[in-house]
Amino acid sequence: MARLYVVATPIGNLQDWSPRAVETLRNADLIAAEDTRVTGKLCQIHGIRTALTSCHQHNEGTKGEYLAEKMLAEDLTVALTTDAGTPCISDPGYALVRACAERGIEVQPVPGCCAAIAALSVSGFDTREFAFYGFLPREKKDLREKLRSIARESRIAVVHESPFRVTELVETITEELPGCRISASCDLTKMHEKTLRGPAEEILRMLRENPKTEKGEYCLVLDLHGTEKPAEEAPPAEITLEARLIEEIFSGGMSLRDAQNELVLKGEKKNAVKQAALNLKKLFEV
Repeated sequence: MARLYVVATPIGNLQDWSPRAVETLRNADLIAAEDTRVTGKLCQIHGIRTALTSCHQHNEGTKGEYLAEKMLAEDLTVALTTDAGTPCISDPGYALVRACAERGIEVQPVPGCCAAIAALSVSGFDTREFAFYGFLPREKKDLREKLRSIARESRIAVVHESPFRVTELVETITEELPGCRISASCDLTKMHEKTLRGPAEEILRMLRENPKTEKGEYCLVLDLHGTEKPAEEAPPAEITLEARLIEEIFSGGMSLRDAQNELVLKGEKKNAVKQAALNLKKLFEV
């Protein structure tokens, strides 16, 4: 019977890979890997000779459907892996899981490493409730808006960041979320694993002073209990059809009738535009 196993892989320390995960990959008919080279090295270490195929963020939309159909047709057992950690958690894999679930193929997890959970466990924060956001936007404006949104929605938030942008991220956090405390874990499970804990300003100082900051991937846990919730941003004021008609008349030198036609061409409903034109006529009647 066709079956999909979602298999977590080590995030640094090879000894964290469970015997069950190794046996699952060994007994599978096929391994769907984010990067066949990375998973191939793991397989080589453990003497696993199962065939591999790629299933990554650039092809999983179509590859997921293809593999699910192939599993049904050939009664295959497939193991899904990513380069490090648990598939589908800020990593590729969901398209294959969804395609299998939609076809009634049994999907089973083989749990193991997850950077976000590891970082939460050593943060020292009250993590009974948390939200995971993965990688945040790179553009400064989008990042600021996202951080304010996170502060409104969550009290404990987990994010990933590259070593080349982590200082800038923490700098923005200090500006946008005063009172935020951070637990910043780098190189989790590896030889030089390190976790920094403290107010955002203190973490920023430590990152700036560390010449090795730009080495290793970061997982940050944000404790927002001490921050003031940012005010809800007011929605942009709706521009009425009457105002848009006036704008078309003055900016384009159009007659009222031409302005009506222009708005209809832009997708507005004809009857609504006609009513707006009548409203303008009444407004300017002497």
